Amino acid sequence: MTLRFLGRGRRMMTGDFYDYFELLGDDEKEIVLRVREFMAEKVAPIADEAWTNARFPHHLIPEFAKLDVAGLAYRGARSLLTGFVVLEMNRVDPSMGTFFGVHNGLAMGSIHRLGSEKQRERWLEPMAAMEKIGAFALTEPEGGSDVAAGLRTTARREGDVWVLNGAKRWIGNATFADLVVVWAKDEADGQVKGFLVEKGTPGFTATKIENKIALRTVQNADITLTNCLVPETNRLQGANGFRDTATILRQTRGGVAWQAVGCMMGAYERALSYAKEREQFGRPIAGFQLVQDLLVRMLGNVTCSLGMVVRLAQLQDAGVYKDEHSAMAKAFCTARMREAVGWGREIMAGNGIVLDYGMGRFVADSEAIYSYEGTREINSLIVGRAITGLGAFV
Repeated sequence: MTLRFLGRGRRMMTGDFYDYFELLGDDEKEIVLRVREFMAEKVAPIADEAWTNARFPHHLIPEFAKLDVAGLAYRGARSLLTGFVVLEMNRVDPSMGTFFGVHNGLAMGSIHRLGSEKQRERWLEPMAAMEKIGAFALTEPEGGSDVAAGLRTTARREGDVWVLNGAKRWIGNATFADLVVVWAKDEADGQVKGFLVEKGTPGFTATKIENKIALRTVQNADITLTNCLVPETNRLQGANGFRDTATILRQTRGGVAWQAVGCMMGAYERALSYAKEREQFGRPIAGFQLVQDLLVRMLGNVTCSLGMVVRLAQLQDAGVYKDEHSAMAKAFCTARMREAVGWGREIMAGNGIVLDYGMGRFVADSEAIYSYEGTREINSLIVGRAITGLGAFV
C-alpha cells in the first residue's frame, strides 16, 4: 500500500476512520510515528520472506531496540500509547507484533509485576534495551484453557534450589530467549509459582515447532524440563498462586485485543488499496456496490474494535479495569478481526491467498491471534461470570 503524508510528517492511517490517533499527545504521537516508520521501512520489505521461511529476522533486534518502546508501560507511559504501539506493529506484521508482545508484555510484565526489586534491577533494563530477550511458558501439551487447575509442570524445593520437571508447548521466542518465565506447581503446597529459567540451564530444552500455518516467523517451541535446577533467587517472589499469574494475563489479553485491531486494520488498508487498483469489466472494483459493502463492513469492525480498546486503555490508566474488561475486548476484537480479514480475502478473490498481494499473512495469522491468550469461549465465560455472578466453566 502506498503511504500518503498528512501535515507535519504524519503518515495517514486510513483504517483509523474516527481518528482516535488524535487522542495521543504530541510526544506520544512521535513515538507511534517512529514505530510506524520502522515497520514500513525495515519490517515490511522482509516480512513475507521471513514468514515463508519460518525464520526470525534476528538482525532487526538492534534496530528494534533503537525505537525504545520495550518497557514503556513500566516507565509510566499511558496504556493508550502502548496500545497504539502494538497496533502499529501488527498492522504490518502480526508475527513481529507477537514477538514483541511475548517479550514486552508477558516476560517483562511478569518480572515488573511479580519480581523482587533485585530481579527487576537485574533484568528489566537489559530487556528494555532488548539486549536480553524473554519468553513466557504457561501452556502445556495437554493443557490450555484448564491450565489454572490442570498445570502438570512441577517444582520441588531442595534447599536454595528448585527442581523443575514437565513440558510446555507453543512458547514464543523460546528457541532463542535469554530467559523464560516458567510456571510450575509447587509440590509442597500445590500453588502455581513462577521461575526465571536462564538460557543454557541444564535440563532445559526448547525445540522449534514446525509446519505452522500462522505466525510462521514467530519461533514457537516445545519445552522440556528434566530435573532443571533453578536457584531460589530466580523464583518470582510475588508469584505465589495462579491468581498472581492471572494479573499478567489480564494485562496481556488487552494487548492481544490491540493486536487484533492492528491485524484487521492492515487487512482493511490492503483491501482498500487493491480494490482501487484492480479492474474488472473496465473499471476499478472499488466502484462496485458489493465490494464497497465488504469494505465498509471491514472498516466498521476496525472502528468499533478500536473504540473498545481505547476505552479499555482508559480504564487501565484509571486503575479500575477488571478481568472481564480485558476478556470482553479480547473475545470481541479477535472475532471481528477474523470476519474482517475474511472479507478482505474475499475482495481479493484468488489473489488473497498468495503473499504477493499482502493479504495472505493476515488471513493466516489471524487464526493464531484468535486462539491464544484465552479462546473466545473462555473469555466469554469470564465475562459471563462477571455479569451473572455464576461460573459456567465446567
